Amino acid sequence: MKRYMLGIDQSTQGTKGIVFDGDGRILARTDLAHDQIINEKGWVEHNPDQIMANVVQVVKNVVEKAGIDKEEILGLGISNQRETAVCWNKQTGRPVYNAIVWQCARGADICEKIAADGHGTMIQEHSGIPLSPYYSAAKIAWVLRNVEEARVAAEKDELAVGTMDSYLVYQLTADHAFKTDYSNASRTQMFNVRTLDWDEEIISLFGIKRSMLAEICDSDALYGYTDFDGYLAEPIPIHGVMGDSHGALYGQGCVKPGMIKATYGTGSSIMMNVGEKPIYSDKGVVTSLAWSLGGKVNYVLEGNINYTGAVITWLQKDLGLIASAKETQELAESANPGDTTYLVPAFTGLGAPYWDSKAKAIICGITRTTGKAEMARAALDCIVYQISDVVNVMAEDSGIPVEELRVDGGPTKNGYLMQFQSDILNIPVQVPDAEELSAMGPAYVAGIAMGFYDQEKLFAGLNRTRFAPAMADDVRQQKYAGWKESIQMVLTK
Repeated sequence: MKRYMLGIDQSTQGTKGIVFDGDGRILARTDLAHDQIINEKGWVEHNPDQIMANVVQVVKNVVEKAGIDKEEILGLGISNQRETAVCWNKQTGRPVYNAIVWQCARGADICEKIAADGHGTMIQEHSGIPLSPYYSAAKIAWVLRNVEEARVAAEKDELAVGTMDSYLVYQLTADHAFKTDYSNASRTQMFNVRTLDWDEEIISLFGIKRSMLAEICDSDALYGYTDFDGYLAEPIPIHGVMGDSHGALYGQGCVKPGMIKATYGTGSSIMMNVGEKPIYSDKGVVTSLAWSLGGKVNYVLEGNINYTGAVITWLQKDLGLIASAKETQELAESANPGDTTYLVPAFTGLGAPYWDSKAKAIICGITRTTGKAEMARAALDCIVYQISDVVNVMAEDSGIPVEELRVDGGPTKNGYLMQFQSDILNIPVQVPDAEELSAMGPAYVAGIAMGFYDQEKLFAGLNRTRFAPAMADDVRQQKYAGWKESIQMVLTK
């Protein structure tokens, strides 16, 4: 009797292994961190061999922790850090270089040259995302230009390039399946969101050949079988693959147009399901694929914010105003209601929807009565304002009214933050009791594809805490107008 699903979330800081039961509930979770390889230039890398070893080990650890019979595992879903690029030799399976992490901007010169040659507009129109070293294409192009082993393998048509999901699937499967899903493909800058295929015009500009790229598959496709290096007596199917933010969107149950989720982490990813046809924005959010399930794609609008949870870390570690993040709720609730302090956390510029890399952070509206409590509240409030900016743009561009915001991530435990988010957006905010939403998405779609789960029952079984708006309209408008004035003080564009 097969009674369990496995989820692997290969994220930036580490790898999680999760066991789900027949109702989609989490039985056990284990984590293994990997090295963050950062040099004096600020380049960020991961060791693919170390990550692969951790994937196998974390599965062994979580099965042992769950106390289940490993032969009762039905299948596997994988979520992964997006945009991070890996290049490896198809003949040996060995990486030709470390994985270049999404945070790493070493491909900036390559992007600047392509932009100077007049291709920036075309790339954004075809890929749905602005030309940037943030995405995988520029990272792969850098490897091709700077790593001799990669160049030689490319000349022999032996080089494979892609995102972390395609590398893991290749290594885990006995036949070395070379596949990726639509959600990950859409974040490489090489995918055409209209034709739903690799874009020959774009890949040629980056010096990449189509033969180096993986086959693009449905997110709930059968990717192959794995026994985790002999750990399982019989191989199980990998039947779900999604980028981590897309996995969280699905795990939140945002499966219909207009449904929207925000992940509160170091930064934030806000995603809105816009249905089966793409919607394009000129207001600072990008167009990507949510997923493709059963041959049918859904598109998203997405906005990324640089500093949300990281603002609280700054209060704690750099300013020393708080000993832990938990203090911020009590401080915010005790702050002077009439205080007008605003913090705009443009420590490394502003992300969506402003995209001003030269903006500098400010604190404004301070009075003589502003103290620690008011500063803590301003730090929490700026998280809400930034997310509200993105949600409002998405609602405007899509023409779809947003009826609620579904949220996840560590900061969602802060009751003040969640209530203020509901108040400023003037819609309910829903916080699920499950935390591992990135892994939940692909594990759920794998189980559904295999006939193990029913989608409606899965989402009906999620418990949520609901925050409803309780702020007077005039107060809301006054507070949000103050934020907009503060933003204007830092914009350089």
